[in-house]
This record gives sequence, C-alpha cells and structure tokens, in this order.
Amino acid sequence: MVRQIPLDPAGRADGPVRGEDHSGGMHEIAPDLAWRRLAIVNVVFFGRTGAGDREWVLIDAGVIGATRLIAAAAQERFGPDARPAAILMTHGHFDHVGGLEELADRWEAPVYAHDLEHPYLNGTAAYPPPDPSVGGGLMSLLSPLYPRGPVDVGRRLRSLPADGQVPHMPGWRWLHTPGHTPGHVSFWRESDRTLIAGDAFITTRQESAYAVAVQTPEMHGPPMYYTTDWAAARRSVETLAALEPDRAITGHGPAMEGSDMRRALHELARDFQRVAVPEQGRYVERPAAQQEGGEYRDP
Repeated sequence: MVRQIPLDPAGRADGPVRGEDHSGGMHEIAPDLAWRRLAIVNVVFFGRTGAGDREWVLIDAGVIGATRLIAAAAQERFGPDARPAAILMTHGHFDHVGGLEELADRWEAPVYAHDLEHPYLNGTAAYPPPDPSVGGGLMSLLSPLYPRGPVDVGRRLRSLPADGQVPHMPGWRWLHTPGHTPGHVSFWRESDRTLIAGDAFITTRQESAYAVAVQTPEMHGPPMYYTTDWAAARRSVETLAALEPDRAITGHGPAMEGSDMRRALHELARDFQRVAVPEQGRYVERPAAQQEGGEYRDP
C-alpha cells in the first residue's frame, strides 16, 4: 500500500517554492540559495548570483552524467570559470556523488562530509546492499543495479567541523541526521529558518518511477530501498521537524515552504512508523551493521 502525506500544490506561499531564474531549471528560494533537479535528484548551490571564484558552495553532486550540467549551471549563476570554495556532501549514495570526483578535481575543491560517511567517499567501503522488496515501485525493484561502491576523493576529503559550523557558509550549521546512511547530515540556517534536508525526508515518492517523473509534492521519509536504520531515520525526522523550518530543499522532490510543509513534516514525524517504515524488509527489524557493506578494497 502506498502511504503518503500530500502537500498543497497550489501556487502560493504554502506549497512548492515557485521561484525560478533563467538558467535552465535553476530555482532560487533565497538570494543566496538555489537548487536544480538533475534526473532523479536535486543539487544545491549556495551563493549569490555573480558571486565569482571561490565565493560559493556546491551541496551534493548529482548522478553519473550530470557533471556538465552542474558545471554549466554554476557558470550561469556565478560567472565564467567560477570555482566553489567547497563541495559539501549530505551523504555518498550514487545519486549524490555522480559528478563528485570529476568536479572536485576540475575545481580543485575540498570535499566536506561527516566522518561516518568517509569510508564511502575515500574508496575503502561499499554501502550495505539495498532492499528491493520495499516501497513497491520500479525504483525499488531496480535498486540492486545501482552502484553502491565508493567514489574516491580521499585526498580532497575533509571532516565537517566538530563545532557544527559549515565551511564557507556563515550562519549555517550542520546536523547529524543518520538513518538513511550512517553519516547523513542536513544543513540549517536559523536566521530565515531554511533547511537543506538531503534525504532525511523527501517530497516525492522516490520508490516510484512515475512519482519521480511527475514530482507531485508529497511528504515522505527517506527512500526506502536505501535506508538501513529506521529507528535512527525516525529520530532524524523528529529533530528536523522540531526546528519548525519555513522552507526546505530535499534531495528528491520539489522544495517546499510554509505552514502546509510544516504540518506535513510534523505528521511525518508523529506517524513515522506507519507512513514511512516498510511493513517488512531487510533492515526493518535489524539495522545494517557498518561492516555489512564489506571492504571495497584495502585502504
């Protein structure tokens, strides 16, 4: 059974954030924050239009084949040859690291991630296997085919600061929001209550290829087929709902804002077991152990 929390699709403050500029699909939700959907996932750009070289930040790096599109979007927004000060990773799943190695090398940019995510970004460990039995959609059924081995940006990889500050993003802090992956993080700006949630929660039913294509706004927990600790995922959603965000960019689905979004997020947190957790599945009763990914190669 499909379990979902619908969101108001009307073009007003309560619903999808409709702001869009002229860079071929880039959506600006604040003067210094924009996102773009690339295939099945969103990437986020922090920095004002025309910021210039080393004055902006990329958050996540899309799917394989998205490198050219990410670079072109960055050039359009920040100026020719403008390189980021850093690349920040919410986590290292295949649909968030597709362009990471090439872009980090091209831009000579440091890559920041939570320490628990480093094995999947420095070439030493693969993620635990996905669970194709959950979610009931084509994206779930195809999940065994998705790459789960690591990328290797080890020489550029850095730890997020222990004090919660976000490199090159003043006024923001990072929050450890595990469950979908061990080292998943979200980013929060208190001043305007803006949240970059990654896949801690999302606004489309990612298990369904149709929902991914249509992008009808719905509040969902993390993608079922790649979530390996459901108790931690619930606690992460509760943490983010308690922030009372005014707007949120998620890793999948349209950015949302307003009271309708907050209502749906609180409902997701309250009813997480019923609406987000599969009735049965590989990781429902027992979370994945770190070693279940296995060693990808010797460190």
